Amino acid sequence: MRLSVAQALQQARALGVDRLDAQCILAHHLGHSRTWLLAHDDAELTGAQMDQLHQHLSRRAAGEPLAYLLGHKEFHGLNLQINPHVLVPRPDTEVLVDWALELLANMSSAIPCPQVVDLGTGSGAIALAVKRGHPSAQMLATDVSPEALNLAQSNAQQLGLEVAFAHGAWWQATAGRRFHLCLSNPPYIAEGDLHLAALTHEPRLALTSGPDGLHALRRIIEAAPDHLTPAGWLLLEHGHDQGEEVQRLLQEHGLQHVQTRLDWGGNPRCSGARAPSR
Repeated sequence: MRLSVAQALQQARALGVDRLDAQCILAHHLGHSRTWLLAHDDAELTGAQMDQLHQHLSRRAAGEPLAYLLGHKEFHGLNLQINPHVLVPRPDTEVLVDWALELLANMSSAIPCPQVVDLGTGSGAIALAVKRGHPSAQMLATDVSPEALNLAQSNAQQLGLEVAFAHGAWWQATAGRRFHLCLSNPPYIAEGDLHLAALTHEPRLALTSGPDGLHALRRIIEAAPDHLTPAGWLLLEHGHDQGEEVQRLLQEHGLQHVQTRLDWGGNPRCSGARAPSR
């Protein structure tokens, strides 16, 4: 017995899948928009479509991110390919991108082609969004995961954005270069944090960082003075309760003009500072 669109959505609800997620999954399998679904709720699914839909609905009900099921995610106006080798880009990370674009706009008269690095690029979301917003930036994106780098490169090619890529952990991949701006959304969840139970489908390497979640942030901050140009900026995403400690680390390592920005929920989410002018 075949299911209609309306019946398929009822089945999704019975599995506990959010209606919007169910519509996105169904639209993906049928090759139509969500608007089409609403206007054709009596349309029938083929047997193959029903099998694929049931598999994806079951995986979504089990907590697998929607982006992994659909294979893509929108971030800062870009449609990015996404797979389980990388974190799903979050809207809060757009705060980091917006801050970076503000700084680059302020630099543009004095530095026409700023050197920018994105450490731990994952899908390439930050690097690609900044490159699109400030095309003259000379962007380098790094990651310790070869699979992540492959995906980020594929996203760059698909979007027609010129970004260089390098394999390695944090500053190790930069070959001694200095940058006018460094960006990073490193892992910052503490090992053993209860929130990890809801993130089992995403790569642990990109989520956790030591007993207090600050190991990667410390490594990036400690070496930043050796990799930033005079007055170069370092912008970091961090946990909602890590702002004060990240600010302290930035000050401790000689960075100046330390500040923190809030995410869309009003939580401290990104902190940044600049190297001394000389």
